[in-house]
Amino acid sequence: MPATEAPLPALPRTFRPLRTRVVLHTSGAVVFGVLTLIAFLLPAGGAMSWGPGDRAAISASGLLAWAVLALLSRPKAVADPGGVTVVNLTTRRRLAWAEIIRVNLRPGDPWASLDLADGTTLAVMGIQPGIARGQAMADARALRDLVDHHGAGASGS
Repeated sequence: MPATEAPLPALPRTFRPLRTRVVLHTSGAVVFGVLTLIAFLLPAGGAMSWGPGDRAAISASGLLAWAVLALLSRPKAVADPGGVTVVNLTTRRRLAWAEIIRVNLRPGDPWASLDLADGTTLAVMGIQPGIARGQAMADARALRDLVDHHGAGASGS
């Protein structure tokens, strides 16, 4: 390895958008808290009465919003000696290193993608430049280095 080349990241390595996760979970907690507070502050008597079921439904709506935001914070990619596990919103796919041809993250892309040996591509939503472009670029570069070292084109692997 030339002296100018960066060392390979240690395995296992998890790639996930930390800032995005913090923003989504914080927003979910705030929405849940505000809707629960509103549910407690609604009038209990008078012409427009809110019962316990109504209050619980409003609070549950906040919990549902938080659950949706938690689902949006799920994406990640985990690289280990055997390959890469890509977890997107509702899917999980395990890939051997030999199945991955290239890692792409071009300007304007919402997330990285993998070119696969079967001719398809796979989104890696765990590497997204949304609020942390520098971190996403570093993560894509690290995953690209790992693919180059362990992947189909690697010598001696």
